[in-house]
Amino acid sequence: MNYAQILWKEHHECFIADYPPPPEMRAVSVKETRRATVIAFFAWTIAVYDFIMFGTLLPDISSSFKWSTSTSLLVSTLVSVGTFVIVIFVGPLVDRLGRRRGMMISVAGTAVSSATTALAMNAGYLVGVRSISGLGLAEQSINATYLNELYEVTEDKKIKRNQGLVYSMVQTGWPIGAMVAAGFVAIVTAIFGVGSWRIAFVLATIPAIIVALVCRSLSESPQFVLNKYIRDLRKAGHAEEAAKVAAAAGLDNQTAAPLARIFQGKHLRNTLVLSLSWIINWFGIQTFSVLGTTVLQTGKGINATGALVLVVLSNIVGALGYLTHGFLGDRFGRKRVIIVGWILGGIFFAALMLGPSNTAYVLITYMLGLFFLLGPYAAIMFFQAECYDSDCRATGGSFITAMSQPGAIIGGFILTGLTAASVSFSTAALVVGALGTLVSGFIMMAAKPVAPAHRDEFGVESEVRS
Repeated sequence: MNYAQILWKEHHECFIADYPPPPEMRAVSVKETRRATVIAFFAWTIAVYDFIMFGTLLPDISSSFKWSTSTSLLVSTLVSVGTFVIVIFVGPLVDRLGRRRGMMISVAGTAVSSATTALAMNAGYLVGVRSISGLGLAEQSINATYLNELYEVTEDKKIKRNQGLVYSMVQTGWPIGAMVAAGFVAIVTAIFGVGSWRIAFVLATIPAIIVALVCRSLSESPQFVLNKYIRDLRKAGHAEEAAKVAAAAGLDNQTAAPLARIFQGKHLRNTLVLSLSWIINWFGIQTFSVLGTTVLQTGKGINATGALVLVVLSNIVGALGYLTHGFLGDRFGRKRVIIVGWILGGIFFAALMLGPSNTAYVLITYMLGLFFLLGPYAAIMFFQAECYDSDCRATGGSFITAMSQPGAIIGGFILTGLTAASVSFSTAALVVGALGTLVSGFIMMAAKPVAPAHRDEFGVESEVRS
């Protein structure tokens, strides 16, 4: 029995007769915690796999439709516009429907995105169906919210002590998903030949469907269950009782919509700073991760096969970057790790674009760039989950994550404009990608440090460190 239930039992006359008591803020078992962590890893990997595969196959798709480089970049940019529209609505949905359903919806959206892409016949249709990939991209903020809440009340002491490191293992789904996408494309191309991008997308639906079905077995987070109870109590006209239950459980009693909450009080500063950081940093993501093969082929003169090999090798190092930044974030503070990582990432990408096209040099600088560009996301996803109260946590996380798409859009338009103006792609990548990564690190300096929540035996939150 948790603190809210004790209060209910001792002061039941203060509440409503015949109304069910508050749900227990239960402890999450070791087995449940670890199982949810593994499922979240596969869900994110599959989402990234579909998302990155589009960028990896974009040169092939462009060739199939006979697009110019500028047209190809414009299509990629318009896809980001549609993706943003989808992602921005996912957070409030998850704060209403639950983290478990959110996981299921996001991975199922990935399957739909892959299947419909295989049927693309023109640019307009492709932009529309690729926008659905926003459901998959939102999976990142959903699993950050879900795991953050599970780790708060888990019985697994090892995970509780090393939350950032464990979550970084989940976040390695980005480089691993990118690596698998590149490897899968290479295999499909070798078997079916150039122009087999439709087959690649059809086959990609299979793992997404499997993971979506597995997500059905997840349990809802205790915090969401209690927040839903409080909302239902308030909807039934018992606002005073809802406030008492929230206070007893250490939760804020808020009547404002989650989207409004993230722009109020203690949440406002980090909402603005983190959103701007994501926008600018995604200049680098769009350039060097999503369009990585284009950078290597067009910007550095690496052939198609060599570019795929370099992407695979570089993303292995990128995965190590997640683990490293997750581990360091637990020990030195997530904010510090993000700042240093992105500044170094910008420096290495500048070295990549300004240096020679020697394969060894390109591999080393591209590896180190991805290490410091992608790795800090292991820290920032958990950092931003810690920034918000549980009633608006998914909304805050998904809103900030959605800012990746304005970043991709703006960065994409600048890349398109520069290349259309006959600026070399190498120079465009330097100005947009490398400089954007560098600047995002400096913007993060304005973020407000947060103290991760700790729950005592009664389920009441308290701050333990900054």
